[in-house]
Amino acid sequence: MMIRFTAVSACALLTLAACDRQKQPAAPAPVTAAPAVETPAAPAADPNALTAEGLGPVRIGMTRAELVTAWGDDSQPNAVGGADPEACDEFHPANAPADVRIMIQNGVLTRITLARGAATKTDRGFGVGDAAMAIKQAYGGALFAQPHKYQDAPAEDLFVWSRGGSTSYVTDPAARGVRYEIGSDGKVMMVHAGDPSIQLVEGCS
Repeated sequence: MMIRFTAVSACALLTLAACDRQKQPAAPAPVTAAPAVETPAAPAADPNALTAEGLGPVRIGMTRAELVTAWGDDSQPNAVGGADPEACDEFHPANAPADVRIMIQNGVLTRITLARGAATKTDRGFGVGDAAMAIKQAYGGALFAQPHKYQDAPAEDLFVWSRGGSTSYVTDPAARGVRYEIGSDGKVMMVHAGDPSIQLVEGCS
């Protein structure tokens, strides 16, 4: 009788041990760290692209002497200038990119213009000959249009101010922007970048 009880007791103990093992939570599976996802670096700004702040080594707001150091002086010093070149002068510096003109007002660089034939582009990739529709789609609500002073629609002026601008005439000298001058064919004739002088439609006036 004692032997039978011992065997039964041993069997019961084994059953209880098995139940205890079933009640214990399973060990968590090892966590494998997900491989780090590398964020692609933003492309560097093109130093040869025109922005509201300048082009290459030339910055809006620098003095004429600084401009001459960077790009050289007037490539056609004997050409007829404006009515008062001391107050406002436009010219192509000798070492500037082809068909790029600058405006100097009271000894300070205020505007850079991509004239007809210029191959230089803005930092958004637009230049002379590009379609106005593409520019509008690229800038969206940041851009506003004004009728062209001398040509009928679709000719117009497209303004994008990076700071200090508005939909009315801008006078803040700290303002910076880009103006795409659109011709009657719906394409860019010229691009002007700089301070409020980009609004001038007849050179220095």
